[in-house]
Amino acid sequence: MSTSSTGAAAAPVTGNAVAIKNFAFSPATLQVKAGTTVTWTNQDTDAHTVTSAASGGPLHSAALATHAAYSYTFTKPGTYAYICTIHPFMTATVEVTR
Repeated sequence: MSTSSTGAAAAPVTGNAVAIKNFAFSPATLQVKAGTTVTWTNQDTDAHTVTSAASGGPLHSAALATHAAYSYTFTKPGTYAYICTIHPFMTATVEVTR
C-alpha cells in the first residue's frame, strides 16, 4: 500500500519578500498585513516585471534586470494578483489582511 501525499496547493507564505527565479515568483502566494512593503528581487538572468493582473491595479514595475528590486506598500486589504508582462505565464498573488 502506498501513502497518499497531501496533494494540497502551496499554502500562503508570510513575510515581505518575493524572489523572482527560474521564471517564477516565490512564494506564489504571499500573505501580508496592510501597511507592509513587499520587495520583489529578480534573481534570473532574464528581465521580469511585477504588474497587476487586473487593469488599474497598483503594481507597475519597470523591467527588472538581474538583481534589480521593486517595492510596493500595500495599504488596503484584498487579493492582488500579478504577472510578469514579459513572461505572462508567471503569475502570483499577494493576500493583504487587516
